[in-house]
Amino acid sequence: MERWSVGSFSQIDWQWPREVIKPLSTVLRRRFEVVNRKDHDFASLQLATLHFDGGLEPRELRGKVEFKGKLFFALAGDVIYSKIDVRNGAIGIVPDSMQRVAVSAEYPVYQVDAKLASPDYIKLIFRTRVFRDRINAMISGASGRKRVQPDVLEKLEAPLPPMAEQRAIVERWRSAQAQLAAAGVRVEKQEASCTEKFLSSLGITSPTATVRPKSFALHWTRLDRWSVSSATDSILGLDELAESKFEYARLGKLAAVSYGIQKCPANRPGQHPHPYLRVANVRKGYLDLSEVKQIDVPASELESYRLQPGDILFVEGNGSRAELGRVAKWSGEIADCVHQNHLIKVRVDAARLSPDFAMIWFNTEIGRSHFFRAGKTSSGLGTINSNEVRNAPIPLPPLEAQRKLVERVTAARAEIARERAAAAELRQTIAAEVDALILGTKLLKPA
Repeated sequence: MERWSVGSFSQIDWQWPREVIKPLSTVLRRRFEVVNRKDHDFASLQLATLHFDGGLEPRELRGKVEFKGKLFFALAGDVIYSKIDVRNGAIGIVPDSMQRVAVSAEYPVYQVDAKLASPDYIKLIFRTRVFRDRINAMISGASGRKRVQPDVLEKLEAPLPPMAEQRAIVERWRSAQAQLAAAGVRVEKQEASCTEKFLSSLGITSPTATVRPKSFALHWTRLDRWSVSSATDSILGLDELAESKFEYARLGKLAAVSYGIQKCPANRPGQHPHPYLRVANVRKGYLDLSEVKQIDVPASELESYRLQPGDILFVEGNGSRAELGRVAKWSGEIADCVHQNHLIKVRVDAARLSPDFAMIWFNTEIGRSHFFRAGKTSSGLGTINSNEVRNAPIPLPPLEAQRKLVERVTAARAEIARERAAAAELRQTIAAEVDALILGTKLLKPA
C-alpha cells in the first residue's frame, strides 16, 4: 500500500501484449532548464497558457512585469502538463510556432525519446478516458488543489507499441480532427448565411469588420457617454441605425417590458414553490431546461411573474459581450414558471410583432448593437436595464412578412441543428475509437 487511497488500487486492463506495457519513465525524460533571470529579462520571455483541450498558446501578460517563483524552459516538441488539471485534459505539446516557452513549477516539462515514442501519441494516452480515470485515482493534496506529482505520473504504465503503430493511431486521430474541423466550418458558414439572408430580406447589408483607430478626436457634442467604444462608434458611424427598407420602431411601443422576481433568503422554496428561469437557462435563441430550480412565489404575486407562451427573455448581462442582451423565447414548456430579475421579460403585441421575429433580430450582431452601446459597465461588467430594452430599435415589416422570414430562418436552423448533432455524434465516436485504440480493444494496422 503506497498511499491512503482506495482509488490507487485501480488498474487499467490494457489489452496489449504484456511486453509493450511499460512505465512512462521509459520514454519521458524530465527537463529541468531553469530560467536564469540575470540572463533573461522577464519581458523577453514567452509564457504559455495550457487549455483543457491540450492546446497551447502565448499567455497575455496584461502589464505584468514580474513572476514570483522559478520559471522553467520548455522547447518545441516537449510535453508539458498541469499538475492540477491534467485530469481534465490539460496536457499538450509545445508547437513548432513556439520554439521556447517559460512555465512555472506547476507545469512539469518532459522530453520524449523520439526513438521509442511520438509526443502526439503520448498526448493521446493522457487524454483517453481510462487513463484520466487512473490519474484521478492518483491525485494528492488538499481538496480543490489536488495535484498529480511527476514521480507518480512517471511510474504509471501505458502501452508503447512499435513506432509504426503509434503513428497509425495518431494519423487516425488527426484525420478525425480534420473531419470535425470541416464540420465546424460548415456550421459557421450555414449560420453566417442564415443571418445574412435574414438581414438581406430586411434590406440590411451585413456589416464588414471595421478597424478601430488607436487615437482619435471627437467634439464634445458628439460624446453621448464617457466610453472609448461609444466614442469610436460615433466616429465610424457605427452608432447609426442600419439602413432598412422597413421603418424602425422602439420595442417599448410594441411590447410590455418587466423584470422578474429577485432571489433572496425569504423566497427559498417553501409553501408556494414554483419553477423559475435563471440566466443559465437562457441561451442564444433557445432555452436550456436541463436544470430548472424552484423559488417561493406567493399566490398573490404569481400572475405578475408567470411566463406566458410567446414571452421573450433578455439576459441583463454579466460581463461578457456574448452574454449581454441575448434572447430566447418561452413557449410554455413548464406550467406556472416564473423568471428571476436578471432576465428582462418582453411580452409583445402579437398583432404587430412576432416574438420569433423579435428573437431572431435581437440575436444578430446588428440587433444587439444597441445594447453594446447602451449597456452600463461597473468594474468591467456590462449590464442593460428595462429602459434600454424599451428603447431598442427593431425594423417592422408587415406581420405576414415577419412570419415568412421566421419560417425561412426556422428551416435553415433545423438544417444547422442536424449538422451540429452529426458533428457531436462524430466527436463521441472519435473519442470512443481513440480510447479503444489506446486500450487495445481495437487494432489499427499501420499503413
